[in-house]
Amino acid sequence: MKADRQDPGRPLPVELSIIVPTRDERENVPELVRSIEAALQGVAWELVIVDDDSPDGTAELARRLYRDDARVRCIRRVGRRGLASACLEGMLSTSAPLVAVMDADLQHDAALLPHMVEWLRTGTVDLVVASRYCADGSTEGWAPGRLRLSRCATMLSGAGLLQRLTDPLSGYFALRRELVEASAHRTSGIGFKILLDLVLSAPTPIRIQELPLVFRSRLHGQSKLDLKVVVDFALMLLDKRFGPWLPVRLIPFAMVGLLGVGVHYALMHLLFSSGVWSYPVAQAVSTVLTIAFNFAVNNEVTYASAALRGRRWLWGLGSFQLICGAGAVANVGVASLLYGAHTPWVGATAAGVIIGAVWNFAVSSRYTWRPG
Repeated sequence: MKADRQDPGRPLPVELSIIVPTRDERENVPELVRSIEAALQGVAWELVIVDDDSPDGTAELARRLYRDDARVRCIRRVGRRGLASACLEGMLSTSAPLVAVMDADLQHDAALLPHMVEWLRTGTVDLVVASRYCADGSTEGWAPGRLRLSRCATMLSGAGLLQRLTDPLSGYFALRRELVEASAHRTSGIGFKILLDLVLSAPTPIRIQELPLVFRSRLHGQSKLDLKVVVDFALMLLDKRFGPWLPVRLIPFAMVGLLGVGVHYALMHLLFSSGVWSYPVAQAVSTVLTIAFNFAVNNEVTYASAALRGRRWLWGLGSFQLICGAGAVANVGVASLLYGAHTPWVGATAAGVIIGAVWNFAVSSRYTWRPG
């Protein structure tokens, strides 16, 4: 028996799925929905809000909007953070042939969406990017410092591209879903710019069309651009360069460890050299405090997208202390074993340090900052 033709009473399949990652964007979502609806007359669309457990109730509002408009749906993520991973999760959740990504802060003009759809319908392009830096694009009201930071990051990221893209850090673009499927397993999912990650992860060259974007000023809420965003951006670039051979978070983890060595010596000078405590007590206290310092810095920098808060911060500190304590035992054990086998003390010590550091990184990544 042949399948029936499209039932006139049944909704048409969605052609365009718009993915919007959110964190505390409750005030902007209703206007975002209205602007998308006004722009996409005649296009079968859905809006997928991927919310990173916003305390302001963004996810709850999105679910209430669904009661009046079934085109609006929400994915609420608990225990994991990050714009890039949120976008990827949203894109992989849909079966629509065309996928767009935009911000919820109303800085992206929804009127560009139908033009993106038209270009993708032609079959001549795979990706349409709303660019702030192509002809007629602009960044309204940006402070000089933020503009310089953006252009510098754009220059750094563009150095690794094999094709012309004036705004590889744009957060507003549309593409064919098959491009997402082809690139998904290669992406790092790190940081806040999924576009660059997708382009660098594509197995074949991408046909790209750029449209000018006049970047608007934010109406509600606060910008998410901070030190954590910059660190995650650097980690994503490192992952594309060294990911196949080296876990990229090991680099900042090791740098924090080196900084911790300086903290440890400073504490020893304060507690022992000044005569406050005996050597064993000063060494023990300095070690515990240095591990706590390393945990706090790694939590805010190395694992910014999975940073622990509240009670989970205290649990993480305790687990990190135990893991690093075991790492210290491994360090001493390996070094002593090698030294006993007539390895020069410098080499034996270095091997012990490396083994301890790798242990601390591998085990804390698995248990202290375990993936959500």
